[in-house]
Amino acid sequence: MFPRKIHFLCYRLVLVLSLFLLLSQWLSSPPQHSRKELGASPVPRRVFLVRPDSECDREPPFLVLLVTTRPEEMLERAAIRETWGTERHLQTGRISTFFLLGHGGMYQRQIQQESRSHRDILQGDFIDTYYNLTEKVLLGLEWVHRFCPSARFVMKTDSDMFVNVFYLSQLLSSKNTTGFFSGQLMRDIRPIRSKAHKWYVSEEEFAPALYPRYCSGTGYVLSGDMAGKIWAVSRSIPLLKLEDVYVGLCLTRLAVSPVPVSSRRVFFTRHVPFSVCRYHSLVTSHRVSPSQLRLYWKSLQEAELSECPLIP
Repeated sequence: MFPRKIHFLCYRLVLVLSLFLLLSQWLSSPPQHSRKELGASPVPRRVFLVRPDSECDREPPFLVLLVTTRPEEMLERAAIRETWGTERHLQTGRISTFFLLGHGGMYQRQIQQESRSHRDILQGDFIDTYYNLTEKVLLGLEWVHRFCPSARFVMKTDSDMFVNVFYLSQLLSSKNTTGFFSGQLMRDIRPIRSKAHKWYVSEEEFAPALYPRYCSGTGYVLSGDMAGKIWAVSRSIPLLKLEDVYVGLCLTRLAVSPVPVSSRRVFFTRHVPFSVCRYHSLVTSHRVSPSQLRLYWKSLQEAELSECPLIP
């Protein structure tokens, strides 16, 4: 009787230890799309958790705006919807805005409600973290390629940006609708090797001493056909967490060089001090809060723009 009891206790101890080891391995393994994985595997076809009807077949858009945002940024999305992100029809054509997110976690129910109310949420089946920003952008490009290929132009931008969609549409009206890519060009940029830095990239992730030429992720514009080309080539290029650099890698593989959208600088990666005439003739300004966005937009709508100098 006694040996049988000892045998039973040993069996239970081995079972508990086995379960403990399995749990430890699971907890210590990197989550999906971790920093390590982002530099090691090709891009799979994505699963959309939320995908609105684009109405592209009924009315092909002139410009689709893809805005990267975090689940908790309800105020930012609301401000964009009320200002430059409003669905509108210009002389050039229709402009539509969509917000790119990963899984919303504790905000998922609110995001689903937003989607039902506004029909402008594009959500992928991946964790919403800074290191998955590239996933968000590729999600948007894949959506354009698969569900809105008739879009003439696409712009990727962020939730803390001011975008002058009127001036941008004016500039794009004379541009090629194929093979086009433009933004604030970044050249001779070195990878940051300090582990303490937000934009740290190891040599395992990216070995060369210089990044390829790319356009700042604060705002870049591409012709509709480029969305599909970038998405397609991305399936053979390991992911990198810096999405603008990654898109630059895709452009290099495609042998496509960014071109200026204007003869002067119109994309700004910093916050431009506001004035009616200044904002009337730029495309992007960075680090703009929701309250500033509403104020700037209202001032532009009420201003006598005829007093501003004519700028090509």
